[in-house]
Amino acid sequence: MSGTTDDQNPKSAPSVLQNGISVLRAFSVGEPALGVTEISRRVNLHKSTVSRILAQLEQMDLVVRDPESARFRLGLGLIGLAGPLLADLDVRRIAYPALEALTARTEETSALVVWSGNESVSVEQVPSPKQVKHTTPIGTRYSTSASSSVQVFLAEMPTARVRDLLDRRLLGGVHDDEHAVQRYLDRLAQVRADGFAINAGETSVEEVGISAPVRDHRGQAIAAVLLSAPSFRVSEPLQHQLAGVVRATAADISERLGAPKA
Repeated sequence: MSGTTDDQNPKSAPSVLQNGISVLRAFSVGEPALGVTEISRRVNLHKSTVSRILAQLEQMDLVVRDPESARFRLGLGLIGLAGPLLADLDVRRIAYPALEALTARTEETSALVVWSGNESVSVEQVPSPKQVKHTTPIGTRYSTSASSSVQVFLAEMPTARVRDLLDRRLLGGVHDDEHAVQRYLDRLAQVRADGFAINAGETSVEEVGISAPVRDHRGQAIAAVLLSAPSFRVSEPLQHQLAGVVRATAADISERLGAPKA
């Protein structure tokens, strides 16, 4: 009488696929970066097995490794896999007509971005109809402290969390001393008060970015509207005019999501 091998009986032991998914599920919003030992403990696999799985996931951009800390976090390759799901997300579906209206009104590129650990990521875009334009294709990442969308999300965070991100060099930008950090924290306080952030050529001299938060029914910022335009088309007075339009667009999306009125 012949026996059944592990390959023939998928219930006998977790498959490579199951182990890979378990490793991906080890990450969370609260702990977006993990080391091999931490993951090994959470998924109950030997560290050498976890290391091999992470190496394969890294090749597919499903995880990325921080060269300084040697810790891993989820990669943007997951956005490609989740594309069909993203199309059905309420915030993305509700935001799209508002983004279309924003681009039609300003003739500049509008986008919806979400926060992912220590950077904002574009999940929707309506490009400018003009020949010369700045675009934010799905998956575009913003990880500098001057980025308008990054400012919007950081302005919602506790000061200690912002300081931690700056101290760990997880955000691009120069914040080498306490005076620089405090100036940045003061800037975030102003962003919170204004309801929008402007990046006037700080990360790229050729581009102006303007962002405002999108809130859910609990009043929490779950996304941001981002307007991107070439610097030569946006004077300083126009920046603030556009900021008002971007803020109104974000408020419209927020209202459709059930956010409490300010």
